[in-house]
Amino acid sequence: MSHAGAPVGGLLVLVDPVARRLDGESVRIAKDVLSAGAAAKICLPDSQEEFARALARRGHRRPVIVGDDRALARAVGLLHRERGLAEGALSLVPVGAAGSLGLAGALGVPLSAVAAARSVLEGAVRMCDLLVDDSDGVVLRSLRIPPLRAAAAGPPAGPSVWSAYRSLVRTLVRPAAGAGDAARLRLRVEADGVVLADVDRPVEDVSVATGEDGGLAEVVVRTGGGAGSTVSARAKTVSVSGTDFRYRADAAMTGPVRRRTWTLHPSAWALTVPR
Repeated sequence: MSHAGAPVGGLLVLVDPVARRLDGESVRIAKDVLSAGAAAKICLPDSQEEFARALARRGHRRPVIVGDDRALARAVGLLHRERGLAEGALSLVPVGAAGSLGLAGALGVPLSAVAAARSVLEGAVRMCDLLVDDSDGVVLRSLRIPPLRAAAAGPPAGPSVWSAYRSLVRTLVRPAAGAGDAARLRLRVEADGVVLADVDRPVEDVSVATGEDGGLAEVVVRTGGGAGSTVSARAKTVSVSGTDFRYRADAAMTGPVRRRTWTLHPSAWALTVPR
């Protein structure tokens, strides 16, 4: 890690509208700490479109996202598509509903608004890998193709019930006894061209995650068939094809699609974290 240093053009503090609605006090604290420590332009977009426009007009300011995992993933995706990730570090002050900040915690960002804001000003830069799919979508940490019934259920509306959805997914990870192949998928999974599973053998779920040591993604395929039912690999590129499937990329469910390929980009973006 390297020291984040003082932002050359100051900070662009983008406050996600969901964060303002759910926890105005944490938002106020974050703005106060950041404004006291650096030249900060505060933006309060009312929609995702306004969020994107404000980020695109950041100039030389370092972006600071005040919001949850979805807001962070949205910002990284926007910067990736405009090829702006190499310009400098991105910062996050996590504010959101319980259960919507798991990605932030996994990336090493403090979940306290005060501590996170201080790390924006005084922290270090951590380089992070990125999974990019063939439609230019991004995955910051991990993706999962769940069993058919869990995917079909879909997340309940609104971030405040995200924890309830996670509990539902956990209960559906394994198909009920006697359910047979009904809850499984017919998928072909390839890791750097090596076939881990094919359509002739039902798959229960597939997960892909950025590796801890960088450079390769961790791939796990589960068939739910008892001994030897899990196949794992490390790869640069992962392709999945077959019957329609949905997948959860970090905090968002996507699909259905019939084919998707993800490629790992090592050290593709930078995040400020505590020293």
